[in-house]
Amino acid sequence: MADMPKDQASGLRRMTNPPRPVKVIAVASGKGGVGKTNVTVNLGVALAMQGKQVLILDADLGLANIDVMLGVHPQYNLLHVLDGSKTLQEIIVEGPAGLKIIPAASGIQKMAELSPAEHAGMIQAFSELDQHIDVLLIDSAAGIADSVISFTRAAQEVIIVVCDEPASITDAYALIKLLNRDYKLEHFHIIANMSRSVQEGRELFDKIALVCERFLEVQLDFMGIVPFDEDLRQAVKRQRAVVEYIPQSKAATAFTHLSKKVAHWPVQKQPRGHMEFFVERLIEASMETA
Repeated sequence: MADMPKDQASGLRRMTNPPRPVKVIAVASGKGGVGKTNVTVNLGVALAMQGKQVLILDADLGLANIDVMLGVHPQYNLLHVLDGSKTLQEIIVEGPAGLKIIPAASGIQKMAELSPAEHAGMIQAFSELDQHIDVLLIDSAAGIADSVISFTRAAQEVIIVVCDEPASITDAYALIKLLNRDYKLEHFHIIANMSRSVQEGRELFDKIALVCERFLEVQLDFMGIVPFDEDLRQAVKRQRAVVEYIPQSKAATAFTHLSKKVAHWPVQKQPRGHMEFFVERLIEASMETA
């Protein structure tokens, strides 16, 4: 049974059209409450406003909230894809600037608990997705649960969101340490959220980088900061992305700057440059952590 998803994916690769290159980016954090989902949403909308075709996968399978943050009301979610009642195309909802969202199913258990049939079903669902995608953003759960490990390992790039408080710093390091030592991930992008200045954000990054340099074999990239901004709080209350609600705000300017960095990251064309391989890697990772 363990070989079933891989065999299914191989068959689908032979039957489908040539793969569509896509950037697969996981957004993670060591702990909750640091603004990870807000970062994901605003990066996604900012990229969409630049003309990119962006799909967000709400991968917090227990506490899904991408739809809440954007004020959208999906009728269906990933559960309906896994039980075969809906296709992936049918559950996707549209957000601002043409952003597409795959709503999570709060009733679904972590990825490691999906059956082989559900694994194969996910591969088929993603490989049959009938639209071009430039960027897939994965909003993972907070912490170091098995599902977080699976999604980050399946992605091409990993963004860690951290804020300047001891628990956030400690837990971000713990996540990086786990992914590096146990799963050999070596490259991480760091965003300092709710920073009072670029200098404060850089100092926060330096704290993490110093410890990582002493104990781990990793490469950290300081992407930049998202400043503490009352306009961002107002956008959250209105269930809007600040980049389209108050585009001239400090936070929106920061997100736009960060999104342009993401837009310039190279696309991996083979063997991890399309949706089908993303899900195959995701399933392999979840099986290993089971």
